[in-house]
Amino acid sequence: MAKAKKKKTNKSFSKFIKWFWALFLAGTLSAALVFLMASWGVFGELPTYEHLENPETNLATEIISSDGVTLGKLYLEDNRTPIKYEDLPENLVNALVATEDARYFSHSGIDARGTLRAFIFMGQRGGASTITQQLSKLLFTERASSSTLDRVIQKIKEWIIATRLERSYTKEEIIAMYLNIYDFGHAADGIRSAARIYFGKEPIDLKTEESAVLVGMLKNSSYYNPLRREQLVFDRRNTVLGQMGKYDYLTKMEKDSLQAMEMDINFNPQSHSDGPATYFRTYVQRSFMKDWINKNPKPALEGERDKWNLYLDGLKIYTTIDSRMQANAEEAVQEHMEKLQTEFFHQNTPVRNRTAPFLDLEKEEIDRIMERAMKISDRWRQMKKEGKSEKDIRSSFNKKREMTVFDWKSETHEKDTIMTPMDSIRYYKTFLRPAMMSMEPQTGHVKAWVGGVDYRHFQYDNVYQGAHQVGSTFKPFVYAAAIDQLRLSPCDELPDTLYCIEAGKHGNTEAWCPGNSNLKYSGEMYTLKRALANSKNTITAQLIDLVGPKSVVSIVKNLGVARDILEVPSIALGTENLNIYEMVGAYGAFANQGVYVKPVMVTRIEDRNGTVLFEYVPETKDVLSKEVAYTMINLMEGVTLGGSGIRLRTTGANKLKKEYDEIITGYPYEFKNPIAGKTGTTQNQSDGWFMGMVPNLVTGVWVGGEDRATHFKTITYGQGASTALPIWGLFMKKNYENKELGVSDGEFPEPEELSIELDCTKEVENGEDKEDIDDDLEDLDF
Repeated sequence: MAKAKKKKTNKSFSKFIKWFWALFLAGTLSAALVFLMASWGVFGELPTYEHLENPETNLATEIISSDGVTLGKLYLEDNRTPIKYEDLPENLVNALVATEDARYFSHSGIDARGTLRAFIFMGQRGGASTITQQLSKLLFTERASSSTLDRVIQKIKEWIIATRLERSYTKEEIIAMYLNIYDFGHAADGIRSAARIYFGKEPIDLKTEESAVLVGMLKNSSYYNPLRREQLVFDRRNTVLGQMGKYDYLTKMEKDSLQAMEMDINFNPQSHSDGPATYFRTYVQRSFMKDWINKNPKPALEGERDKWNLYLDGLKIYTTIDSRMQANAEEAVQEHMEKLQTEFFHQNTPVRNRTAPFLDLEKEEIDRIMERAMKISDRWRQMKKEGKSEKDIRSSFNKKREMTVFDWKSETHEKDTIMTPMDSIRYYKTFLRPAMMSMEPQTGHVKAWVGGVDYRHFQYDNVYQGAHQVGSTFKPFVYAAAIDQLRLSPCDELPDTLYCIEAGKHGNTEAWCPGNSNLKYSGEMYTLKRALANSKNTITAQLIDLVGPKSVVSIVKNLGVARDILEVPSIALGTENLNIYEMVGAYGAFANQGVYVKPVMVTRIEDRNGTVLFEYVPETKDVLSKEVAYTMINLMEGVTLGGSGIRLRTTGANKLKKEYDEIITGYPYEFKNPIAGKTGTTQNQSDGWFMGMVPNLVTGVWVGGEDRATHFKTITYGQGASTALPIWGLFMKKNYENKELGVSDGEFPEPEELSIELDCTKEVENGEDKEDIDDDLEDLDF
C-alpha cells in the first residue's frame, strides 16, 4: 500500500516537471518568436542599421566667434549642440552610470538582472531600463502608448533597438548621444545647452554637485525642474550623490560634504533676442545665411531635404567677431548712451520743449511722422492681415493696455507700464540710437558689431540697415581725391573765405556757397591738415571744385560703396546717406596702405559632421597708392592732435560745464598713441559720427534719432565729438586694458618712398582753434 502511494506521488511529480519544462520552452519560444517577429517588422517598422548609425535629430545652428565662444544658436524648438564623450566631465559620467545603469559597462544593451528584478517585484524596487534603452526610446519612440499591449510592443522594440545600438556604437558614444539628445527644459536641449543655461558654463567645467543636478533631471526634466521645484530637485540631487557614494565614485566624506551644500543655479536663458552680438547674429541669420542657402543647395540623400535648414541641420558658422571686443563695444555703447540719453531727456521736458522729442516742427509735421510710424508698425500690419477694418485698427492704437517697454533706469532695462500703442510709438521716438562697427583693415575681419542699445526693443540694425547722412566724415574722400590727382600736401594752404561754385558747374542747378558751421570766416590761410582738423567747409568746397565730384564718387565706389551717389559738389559736406558698414570698409583702405578689403563676417561654415561647406575668399582692390593713403592718415591724425578729436588726448570733464562729466561722458581717455580720425555732424545735429583708426583697427560710430527732427538743440551736445566719439574712446580704452587683444598702440607704417611733404612747421597741434571754443561757449544752453 505504501509502495503504491509512493509510486503515484513520483508519477505526479514527473508530470509536473514535464508541464513545467513544456511551459518554459513554450514561453521561451514564444518570447523568441515575438522578438523575431518584432525584428522582422511585424509589429511596425524598425529603424535600419543605416538609420541607427545616422539617427535624425534636430540640431541648432551655432554661431561661433573668432576666439571660440558661442555667440548664439539658431533653432525652432531644439536648442541642441552635440559634444563628444571626451568633452564630458568624469563626474557627470559617474553620476549617470551610478544613478541610471550601474552595470552599464558590463551588459549589451539589456540588463538581465535588472529586468528579472523589475518583473518579480513589479517595478517596486526600481526599473530595468538601461541607458541604451533610454536612448532608443528618445530616438525612436515619439510617445509612450497608453495601451498596455502597445506599450509592451514598444518596449520589445526598444530592447531590440538597444542591442542594435550596442553593436553600432561604443559605450562612450552611447552615453554622449544620450546626454546630447535629452531635453532638460527651458530650451536646454542636450547637455551642452543645459550646462550653459542652468550653470553658465561648458559641460567640462561642471562640478560634481552640478552634474548631480542635471543627472537627477533625467528622471523627468519638467517635474524635476530647479526653477519650479527647488526643494524637490535638491533632494533628487542628493539621491544622485548617494548613488555615487554607494558605487564608490565618492567617499562617504565627499558624499556627505556635497549633500550638505546648497544648490547654486545660475540661470542663463538663451533666446534669439538675448546674449552677445544680437544685431550681428540677426545679420548672419537673415542676410548672410539666407543668401548662402539660396545659392548653395544641400547635397541631399534619399528622403532628405534638398535645402539647408538653418534651424534643424546643426551647422557651425565661424565668424570674425571677437567675443571680448564685442563685449567691450556693447559696454561702451551702454555706458555712454545712458548718460547721453539722460541729458537728452533733461533738455526735452515739456517745459523746455513742448513738441518733444521733436524740434522745430509744426503739429501737422509731427502728425505725419506719427501717422507713418503707426502704419509701418507690427500692430498695424498684423491687424490688417487679420482682416480688421481701418477704423478698428486706428481705434486699437488709442486704447490703453499693459506692456513692457525699454527703460534705462531699470537694471534689466525694461519696465511694465500701461499706455496706448500710439503713446508707446512716441515714447520710443524719444530714444537716441547708436551704431558701431570695428574691423581689422588688413584682413577685413569685423571684430565688433553693435546695431542699437537693446535688441529686444530696438530691432532695426543701424550698422547695416540704417543709412544716415555722414556729414564731415565724407571729407577725407574729397581730400584723398585732391592729393591723389593734384599731388597736394597736407602743408599746402587755401584761404578760409566764403567760396562759391557757380550754377551750371559740376552739375549744379544753382550756385553753391557752403558756409562754415559757425558761419565765421577768418580769411586766414589754412593748411589742408589744419582745415581738415577743424572741418572747414570753405576749404573742402575749394578742393571738390578743383578735382570735380565725379572723381570723388569714383574713389568712394572703389572703396566699396555700391549705392548711387549724386555727382554734385554738395556731396563734399556729407549730404549722402551711408551706413556704418560702408564707412568702416572705406576708411579701412586708409589704414591698409590704400588697399580696400571687403568687410568679412563669416570665415567658414561646417555641417554637423565637421565637413567644410564654405570658406571665405578675401576680396581686395588697390584704390590708393601707399603714399596717398599714408598722407591721408597723417591728415586725420591732425584731427586728434589739434582738431575736433583732441578730447581723446585730454582728461576730465568738459571745461565749459562742471556737470558735463556726470551727464555725458567727459574725456577719461588720455590716449598717447597715434590715432587718425574724423568727426562728423550733420545739419541741426541730427547725426553725430566718429571714425577712428589705429594701425590694426578701424572703428566707426554713429548716434542719432529715429527721425531727423529728434536731435539736440545745440552743437555742444549734438556734435559727433560729443555723441559718437566717447563711444570710440571707451571702446578703445577697454581694448587696451586687455593686452591679449593685440590692438596696436604703435605708429602707422610709413611707405619706403614718400615724396609728399608732411612736416608742416606752421601747424599748431596743441589745441582746438580758439574760435571753435568760443563757438561752443555761444551754443551752451543751460
